[in-house]
Amino acid sequence: MINPINYNGIYKNIGANRTAPAASFPKTFGVSTFKSSNNTSAENSSNTTRTSIFYINDYHGKAMNMERTVTASNAFDSFTPSKPTDKLKLSSGDIMLGADIAINRVAMNFLKIIGVTASAVGNHECDMKSSDFFNEAKNMPAKLLACNIKAGMTSQLTKYIEKSYIQEINGTKYGIIGTIPSDLISRIKYGKVFQDQEIEPYEINETIAAVQAEVDKLKAQGINKIILLSHSGYGYDKKIAQNTNGIDVILGGHSHNLIKGIAKGENLLYSKSGEPVIITQAGRDGKNFGILNIEFDKNGIITKAQNNIATTREFSRNAIAKYAFEKIIGKPEVIGTIRTAPPILKNDLIEANPLAYYGLDSIREMTNADIALVGAANLRGYVEKGDIDTGIIEEISPFKNKMIKVNYTEKEIVDALKFCAKSLINSNNKPGIMYTSGLSYTIHKDGTISNLKYTDKNGQTTEIDINNPRKDKIYSTAINEYFSSGNDGLDMLNKYFEATERYKWDINYAIEQKIRKTKAPIDIVDDGRITFEK
Repeated sequence: MINPINYNGIYKNIGANRTAPAASFPKTFGVSTFKSSNNTSAENSSNTTRTSIFYINDYHGKAMNMERTVTASNAFDSFTPSKPTDKLKLSSGDIMLGADIAINRVAMNFLKIIGVTASAVGNHECDMKSSDFFNEAKNMPAKLLACNIKAGMTSQLTKYIEKSYIQEINGTKYGIIGTIPSDLISRIKYGKVFQDQEIEPYEINETIAAVQAEVDKLKAQGINKIILLSHSGYGYDKKIAQNTNGIDVILGGHSHNLIKGIAKGENLLYSKSGEPVIITQAGRDGKNFGILNIEFDKNGIITKAQNNIATTREFSRNAIAKYAFEKIIGKPEVIGTIRTAPPILKNDLIEANPLAYYGLDSIREMTNADIALVGAANLRGYVEKGDIDTGIIEEISPFKNKMIKVNYTEKEIVDALKFCAKSLINSNNKPGIMYTSGLSYTIHKDGTISNLKYTDKNGQTTEIDINNPRKDKIYSTAINEYFSSGNDGLDMLNKYFEATERYKWDINYAIEQKIRKTKAPIDIVDDGRITFEK
């Protein structure tokens, strides 16, 4: 057993039964300051390879965070390490989002601007219709990688997605492999279309075998430094690490974990043959990016590592990137002023969200529904004090899910709220809590709910018995097409085809209209409609 040794609270000697020098990379190397320090290595064997990887995942089309990341990327490029170091820039997928081709082109331009050389294929890269996906893939500046796809020889996908590729830097060769998520088909709007194109991912055990086959192919070419760009999710990444040989680093995505530092058993694991494997992941929506600094010995085994996570909001929006992106998506229009903005959520799947309440109240008013619902996973943006423009609003919910009106029974609604409240104790807090307009309730630490109340349009409040909800009580409910289709496990809400009304707009439009109609500065505050047990 190897016990990682902590150096200066940051560094870990993770050599598998090996002796490594106690000194390591400069203390602040790769952190947001990007300033060098005097903490340099006392010895630098010619057999040691130093590598620094700037990694991103799950940006979900967030243009403003991309602009901030360009600034960080430029700082990474300009930093000169104390000793020769190979630099790589890699993506683990879901940089795109939704069917909006303009937003996806912004994402591709972002990868090009910062110099990402390879990206895993995430589920959101496949949100577009397959024909649009193929057309856009032609112009992808980075290599698209996925070794775990069942793609027929006639599929256009085989032209644009590779299993792996070799990147050479300063004479050192790195083997880079990619995986697509095993649950791809259930996570994309046009899943059936992709299946019809003979495109389907392997399940996890098949994926592990496919990854090992690709590793073996690279090893046969003399490559002993291998990186997996995985969009399989953290749980599967751990399984891949422990059930393969030859992988050194897994840059992960899909499950939106924020993995800081190096911790044995969490993101420092060991392969079947006992060699160290490091797993990273930098959350979601471009709120963070990572820099992984590692040292390899002459056999390509990692002996030291430092994993830094930085927050994009610490960096200014790059003016050149902003201009380039606006050329694609258009210049935003300022439509109002925010006087009071809610704080940025630490975990936006399981916290009260005043911005969601603001949008749902507008939806309820516009549709004249009894209540309005949206799941936390659909809300990805935030607002800040000051001017608010249409670009900011477009990032609040980038999925473009149109609203509909459906009649749900009291029991169906209660069951949905209970199901989503379990997110407090579920793995990765999925699927996220349910936000409401017209309802208020309390969520307890064990993922149960209580104190559920309905407030009608006249302000009259009625308590709902969550233990015996009525099947004969009907609520006209405004909800988007995603949740009304029973997605994210919400089978009780699967009534999309029973809609009483359909609308051509989404929650972003509702927020925009409410802001436009409000001439005075706006206060977006928590009104306590969802409370949490302390």
